[in-house]
Amino acid sequence: MSYLTIIALILAFCITFFSMPWVIKLAGKIGAIDKPDQRKVHATAMPRLGGLAIFVAFIVACLTAFDISGPYTGLIIGTCIIFLVGMLDDIYQLSAWVKLFGQIIAAAVAIYFGIIVYFVNNPFNGVLNLGLLSIPVTFLWIVGVTNAINLIDGLDGLAGGVSGIAAITMGIIALLQGQSQAAWAAFLLVAAIAGFLPYNFYPARTFMGDGGSNLLGFVLACLAIMGATKSAALISLFIPIVILGIPIFDTFFAIIRRINNKTPIFKPDKDHLHHRLLALGMSQRRSVVIIYLLSSFFSIIAITLSFTTSPKAMLILALLLLLMVMGADKIGMFTSNHEIEPGTVNTSLKG
Repeated sequence: MSYLTIIALILAFCITFFSMPWVIKLAGKIGAIDKPDQRKVHATAMPRLGGLAIFVAFIVACLTAFDISGPYTGLIIGTCIIFLVGMLDDIYQLSAWVKLFGQIIAAAVAIYFGIIVYFVNNPFNGVLNLGLLSIPVTFLWIVGVTNAINLIDGLDGLAGGVSGIAAITMGIIALLQGQSQAAWAAFLLVAAIAGFLPYNFYPARTFMGDGGSNLLGFVLACLAIMGATKSAALISLFIPIVILGIPIFDTFFAIIRRINNKTPIFKPDKDHLHHRLLALGMSQRRSVVIIYLLSSFFSIIAITLSFTTSPKAMLILALLLLLMVMGADKIGMFTSNHEIEPGTVNTSLKG
């Protein structure tokens, strides 16, 4: 680790932490305010431009630490695009289709500069090269993870903390696989998130907004491709999915739930994991801490899998999936039907 990397880590934290009071004031001036409604937990209007501080901190830190070229050029440009679209949504309430288009453009930029899933692992016979399917699979991964992080941004400190835990894990695994630049990019993201969380943990003074949650999802999706999936070992395919298990499976369960309830997939409800924990009588703070612990557990599993032979790893994954499905069913994530009343703004899977 060079002295520039150390400086970049300090910069990432300090830029976010010390710029937040200014960002909070700016949010009020430009109308980036999250007003309470039937699908939201908070009861008062809240500034939602915190992602701006994370964005500036991450970009400045990366430019300080690295010689930006190749895939990292795509990461930086794509991050700028995805954040700009999210920030405009925080101010002007863009339609779901406009936001999706912005996500596709950001993903296309990342792909153009070489952030691509070239292969998947065949459980029975080595590596399966994707060929022409590489591009659509990469699009689905980047856009899917971006929306999954946006989806869990429902409680104070939740999306930031879960993303930070995922980024730490990706950094560790990237280091283990010799992808040092991807690892330190992940750690720079952690430092930027760490500067934001004191303002966002319950009771929050500000939200990160869609600009922040989309940025985190996009960067994590790209880093997973650049670092955690470089190995040709069978289990490397599943490690990023395990790391991002909470947001990915919360999204998956939401889709299943809405199909079971015969409601449109994009119709918001209040049966995501954090909603169900609140419904069980837990406070916001306790619900967030429990999800942090679950995310940490998934991260430990992911790191363990990187040292495990494929047959044992597949058994661990099967048991983990079984526990997740049983737990989700137990707390009502598959069939509950707490829909949002007609007329409520509906812009995404987020509920």
